[in-house]
Amino acid sequence: MSRSLAVSLGDPAGVGPVLIAEAWARREAERLPPFLVAGGAGVLREAAARRGIDLPVERIADPFEAAEVFGHALPVLPAAAVAAYCPGEPDGDGARLALASLELAATLAVEEHASALVTGPIAKAELAAVGFAFPGQTEYIADASGVPADDAVMMLAGPQLRTVPMTVHCALAEVPALLSIPLIHRRATIVARALERDFGIAAPRIAICGLNPHAGEKGRMGREEIEIIAPAIAALRADGIDATGPHPADTLFAPHKRPSYDVAIAMYHDQALVPLKALDFDQGVNVTLGLPIVRTSPDHGTAFDIAGKGVAHPGAMIAAIRMAGEMVARRAAR
Repeated sequence: MSRSLAVSLGDPAGVGPVLIAEAWARREAERLPPFLVAGGAGVLREAAARRGIDLPVERIADPFEAAEVFGHALPVLPAAAVAAYCPGEPDGDGARLALASLELAATLAVEEHASALVTGPIAKAELAAVGFAFPGQTEYIADASGVPADDAVMMLAGPQLRTVPMTVHCALAEVPALLSIPLIHRRATIVARALERDFGIAAPRIAICGLNPHAGEKGRMGREEIEIIAPAIAALRADGIDATGPHPADTLFAPHKRPSYDVAIAMYHDQALVPLKALDFDQGVNVTLGLPIVRTSPDHGTAFDIAGKGVAHPGAMIAAIRMAGEMVARRAAR
């Protein structure tokens, strides 16, 4: 039986539903692999209608039906919650639907009833209000996959750049204390292996940023580069990984520098996400490395402010679905 990708709805008050509808409508032009959506049939119909998309939706009882349905309708596997479509107006019912959709889609991927997981954008505060105990979707998916949270590594990937934040959702003041030689070594190793397995890069080149301005300038602006980052790079190189740095972050993302590496590892969230979003906002994909399953997501949020207004760009959702399919194919070919 053929497996399809499983897509979670995201918050129904955000742009996720309409972007999923757009992706299905463009499935042939974009050569997208078959996918099903976990829950939200009514939300998807209403979101598509308001956007002017002709979207036939077909409820399925078995995820293995999705591939056959996909050519003529968007297959939707019912989830354990429903909500009305109220764009720009998040509420408890919507958060419960987002959570039920995420749980169902993740279960399908983990239990191998779906070939991969693509997650729609959620509102963390809304999910927390209905009992979601994880900092974000990545941590939840790592737990569902049986992987320690520190071994689930976020990579942002676009046509022009790939970046990995070494620390993610924490206060900037906490970053120096969170960095360590073992953390950088372990996560960079996960990145190197994933680039080989999932992206077909035989010998990945990894550029590692410094934490401080000018990469610390030989200790004048901080010693993290000398005491933590450089020793971690030396350990990676001793393991045969092509890692370089610490590089000053203010020059590493310049056009003439980007061709010299396959991924840039940054020390904190914005150091990685600002250049990626500046370059590839409408095609940026959030990929979770280090999992037994393939997981991708569009690299943007719920965008409640533009939901339902007909202006949300589907590029990142389409790119996330396409990338998930490509990763599945590479794993299958190994």
